[in-house]
Amino acid sequence: MLDINKTATTMKNTLKCLVLFILQTVSGDSCSLEISPSRVVVGFGEAVSVSCVASRPVQVLGWESAIGALHTQHDRSIQWRVDSLIDWIEEPICYGVFFTAPRQCEEKLNLVLYKTPDSISISLVNHTGPLVEAREYHLLCEVQNIAPVQYLTLRWYRGQTEVYNHTFSELSPATPVQVSSTLLITPGRVEHGAPYRCEATLELGPEGPQPPPRVKSAPLDIAVHYPPDLFSPEPEVLELGDGEEITLNCSAVGNPPPLYSWSTPTLQEGEGGLPLLTAPSVGIYTCTASNILGKSSKQFIIKPKSKGV
Repeated sequence: MLDINKTATTMKNTLKCLVLFILQTVSGDSCSLEISPSRVVVGFGEAVSVSCVASRPVQVLGWESAIGALHTQHDRSIQWRVDSLIDWIEEPICYGVFFTAPRQCEEKLNLVLYKTPDSISISLVNHTGPLVEAREYHLLCEVQNIAPVQYLTLRWYRGQTEVYNHTFSELSPATPVQVSSTLLITPGRVEHGAPYRCEATLELGPEGPQPPPRVKSAPLDIAVHYPPDLFSPEPEVLELGDGEEITLNCSAVGNPPPLYSWSTPTLQEGEGGLPLLTAPSVGIYTCTASNILGKSSKQFIIKPKSKGV
């Protein structure tokens, strides 16, 4: 036997589901709303203006937003405008209620609010003073209050040469944050006096400012200490004629600048001597160039000049 009450209840629930389905909000390709521009990149505190246009007759068209929310009836376009955008969590949505299905549509504005860093600095980690050749050191670059960090590329430079870059795409906060990057270096003597610096670039895409905003750190000049290295370290054999003198050259490069000492057939000079010495007689002359990191020596062997036949 047909249960009239049960059948009526079933039909009522079915109708309710149908109504809910009809009123379901849609977005994307099936939506009749177009936001222009579809992606907006705005600097913190700057003005922003975006239009939303309906492609068919609309009953209500509006913007759902924490700032500048508004709506209009029957008009097919509406503008969202903020004179100074400072809300980091703002996510404006354009919505429309239509006379025909789909009855409700919405489109979310792709909005990027950015801020260049308050400061960027570079420093040595747990070290002060000169560096020593061939030892490892860490440089630290710190960036204060930048957003959104996922668009940040941090580049390291030695002189004018880029030596490393660091991206932060794995991070997602929209609000300003502090980030840092470290660089491992093993300095050589050719790097003495070479400045290191880091540079923060917000690569915000074609809708962002061109060229992309860049902020540079002050340079960090690197002083590198290394032991003396003689320009000509091989032993030299020289001939000395009667009544002649020979100037011996023991020049070396080093940092700190090397001190020189000589051992000659007639005397032993202490440190503080010059790299040049005049040899008045035959014998073995030894020069030593030294600094706090080491020393290097060279011999000059002076022989009597052979007499011609």
